[in-house]
Amino acid sequence: MTSFKMCIPAVALSGAMVLSCASPVSGRDQDAAKESGERTEILFDFSGEEAGKNWVTVNDNVMGGRSKGGFALEGKRLVFAGATNTNGGGFSSIRSRGAKLDLANSDGVIIRFRGDGRTYKFGARMSRSSAAYRADFETNADNGEWQVVRIPFSDLAPSWRGRKLSKSRYPLKKERIESIGLMIYDKQDGPFRLEVDWIKGYANK
Repeated sequence: MTSFKMCIPAVALSGAMVLSCASPVSGRDQDAAKESGERTEILFDFSGEEAGKNWVTVNDNVMGGRSKGGFALEGKRLVFAGATNTNGGGFSSIRSRGAKLDLANSDGVIIRFRGDGRTYKFGARMSRSSAAYRADFETNADNGEWQVVRIPFSDLAPSWRGRKLSKSRYPLKKERIESIGLMIYDKQDGPFRLEVDWIKGYANK
């Protein structure tokens, strides 16, 4: 898996930090990252022949909307693409099928992606719960470079069918996270495309 060295802070949304990245990481830099005490683990890297079977699409047509979207695997990467239509729900989303993700000891996720300048949402869902937990992240359309976003679980806000819920009353329990996903719901019409290289869980020292 290719990793990157020069990561320049581009956008900070709450605790979510987006980085623009270029140039390969050396073995020395990888050793330094290990010494920092942070632990990372791949959740999805889309390299398997049946990687697409782990994901499903949920668009606004479930509530009478007109947006179109879905995912495809292109060159061992997940491409989330389509077109949003605000004359209706105005959203498109994909998420992993329910499975044990072992995130009890993780502090958040890191996503390596290439975007189109629109705002996306990362989301998580728990077993035995209908609530969704989401946080926004921005993408850069200017140069086509890969970006990395770090999203702490503490940034995820609960909601149910678009209605905000209280964090204290509906806390996210990491050990029960069984699905993660991506969503576009930025109140804009038009095409979108988000290319994802991998998604990792991370734990701070």
